[in-house]
Amino acid sequence: MENLKVLLIEDDPNIAELIDIHLKDLGYELEHETNGNSGLKKALNGLYSLIILDLMLPGKDGIEICKELRKYNKEVPVLMLTAKSEEIDKVIGFNTGADDYLTKPFSIAELIARIKALFRRIEIDKHSGKDVQEKKILQYGKLLIDLENRRVTIDGAKVDLTVKEYELLVLFAGKPGRSFSRMELLNLIWGYQFSGYEHTVNSHINRLRNKIEKDPANPQYIKTVWGIGYRFAEPEELEND
Repeated sequence: MENLKVLLIEDDPNIAELIDIHLKDLGYELEHETNGNSGLKKALNGLYSLIILDLMLPGKDGIEICKELRKYNKEVPVLMLTAKSEEIDKVIGFNTGADDYLTKPFSIAELIARIKALFRRIEIDKHSGKDVQEKKILQYGKLLIDLENRRVTIDGAKVDLTVKEYELLVLFAGKPGRSFSRMELLNLIWGYQFSGYEHTVNSHINRLRNKIEKDPANPQYIKTVWGIGYRFAEPEELEND
């Protein structure tokens, strides 16, 4: 494995020490900042394979850091750490650009699993997503996906999507007609491979449909494949959209 450089922005010394020990044991190179202002400066000026970012920090908080970071760097994955479960909705609702989140207290095993899942998704994007990314724009009927700027519009009107909703849409739209099982979507988008989490996929699909479909109960774009999962409509199915 190549030497992966991780930036940890976390003001709790106990959590930081625990993460430091385990990531270094795995061969990762770790840099640590305790303040949001200095953390953002380092994130913007350094080259990192991953940023682990606490939500509540002295100086700039995690939401401000992530938003600022995404203005200049759309590639580096960000794993957000949140202190309270109700703040998960806040992180998602602000659409900060974080790639995943983990609620404190968490186990080190879960943290490592999330980190490895993020790195695995990067490799998947490198090998299977090049053809999609090179297109820059995906358009199906009134739906337009600007891949370079991570912007989605319907009939010219901007659609605000969370990170996971956007990733699901790009995955589907990049392979129209291809059916994805719920377990496959969990693996590709969330990095989970555990049964029992299928409701996570269903709830995200429902929210995505509510945002892009004219009639979510009779979707034009994201179709249900009974007994399997979901697929994106073939271009010919959208000719009259």
